Amino acid sequence: MNIPQELKDLIASGSHAHLVTMNKDGSPHVTIVWIGIENGEIVSAHLPRNQKVRNIERDPRVIISLEATTKSSFGLTEYAVIHGEARITEGGAAELLQKLAYVYMGPGVKFPPMENPPPGYITRVRVTRIEGVGPWTGKSV
Repeated sequence: MNIPQELKDLIASGSHAHLVTMNKDGSPHVTIVWIGIENGEIVSAHLPRNQKVRNIERDPRVIISLEATTKSSFGLTEYAVIHGEARITEGGAAELLQKLAYVYMGPGVKFPPMENPPPGYITRVRVTRIEGVGPWTGKSV
């Protein structure tokens, strides 16, 4: 599924993303991540092989939610809920985190704030469905 320009704009605005993965016991695991778009996929970076990385390696189903600063014609706060299939690639996390830090923290920042960070992992999400309230849904609410 192509990501609508309005959703690309919301992602580029630096809205924090809530990433939901599935724990081994079927319960949801929720974290806040920085996201961007590369080659038509939503990407996020992680230095350690943490719970969300292990969850995606086992079960690729993910949901990402974002809250906008805009209101719908009914006065509702707009938001996006993105369903997708994720995969983990190794390496490149520090470079992606630096790129995203400019969006989320501002120009001139160094992130991660360490010398020789580990290669880490990148989550790449292929969007399968978009819901929520906003122009990215194609519905008027």
